Amino acid sequence: MKQPHEFLEEDLGSGDITTEAIASGQHAIAVIIAKEDCVVAGMEVAAGIFRHSGLQSKILVRDGTEAKKGTLVMEISGSAAALLSCERLALNFIQRLSGIATVTRKLVNICKPLNPKLKIAATRKTTPGLRKWEKDAVELGGGVRHREGLYDQFLIKDNHLRLAGSITAAINKARNHTPGRKIEVEVTDLAGAEEAVRAGADIIMLDNMKPAQARKTAARIRELNRKIVIEISGGITPKNIHRYAEFADVISLGWLTHSVKAIDYSLEIVEFTR
Repeated sequence: MKQPHEFLEEDLGSGDITTEAIASGQHAIAVIIAKEDCVVAGMEVAAGIFRHSGLQSKILVRDGTEAKKGTLVMEISGSAAALLSCERLALNFIQRLSGIATVTRKLVNICKPLNPKLKIAATRKTTPGLRKWEKDAVELGGGVRHREGLYDQFLIKDNHLRLAGSITAAINKARNHTPGRKIEVEVTDLAGAEEAVRAGADIIMLDNMKPAQARKTAARIRELNRKIVIEISGGITPKNIHRYAEFADVISLGWLTHSVKAIDYSLEIVEFTR
C-alpha cells in the first residue's frame, strides 16, 4: 500500500517549475483554514506529508473534532518551496477525508435517536489506493469500516448466487471453504431472506428494498432467528436513511465514499522571509 507522501510524484514529476522560479531559498509560515463547518479529518495524514517534505507542522484541531467555518486547523513552517510543492496533496487528503467524516457524522446524528444500536458502515466503493484513509474517515465520523476487502468476511452477492445456483448452495460452499468465518448474503425479496435464514446465514443484507418491503422482511427474519444481523444497503442517502434506521442493525452506504462532497479548506502563507 502506498503511503500518502508517495502520491507527491504525481504532482512533482521532474520538478515544480513555478515554485523553483519564484520561491527558491525562502522560508514561510502558513495556516490551513476550514472554509465551512465540518468534522475535521486528514490532519495526521497531512502532517506526515509535510514531515516527509522537511516541514514542521502543528495540528490545531484534531481528527474527529467538529470545526466551525474560519477555524485554523493547522500551522506549517519551513521551506516555502517545499510547502508549495506539497500543498495540494495535503489539502486533497484533508478536503476529501473531512467530507467523508462530516457526512458520516450527519447520518449518525440522524439515526442514533431512532436506533441507538444502529451502525453506519462504509463499503468497498472507495477511491483506489485510498481505502484505508477513507474508511478511517468514516470511523472518525462515528461509523464503522464493514469489510476491509474480499479476504475478511464472506459476502455472497447476486453474481455469486447465479454461479452457485441458490442461496443455500452458496452458503454451504462458503461454510465448507472456511469454517467459522461469518457469512453474509445479499437478498432482494422475502423468499430469499427466508432461505438465507434456513441456510444459516450470520448476516442478511436487504439490498435495494423500499422501506416498507425492508421493514416487513426484517420483521420476518427476526421472527425466524433474532440472532441474525440485518443490514440495509442499496440506494441509501441522507434523504431516506431515516426510513430504514429503526429496524436495521447496520446500514451500509457506498455513498459515503463515492459521492461525498469535499470540504473547502485553504492554505495561506501568513509570514515569509526572502
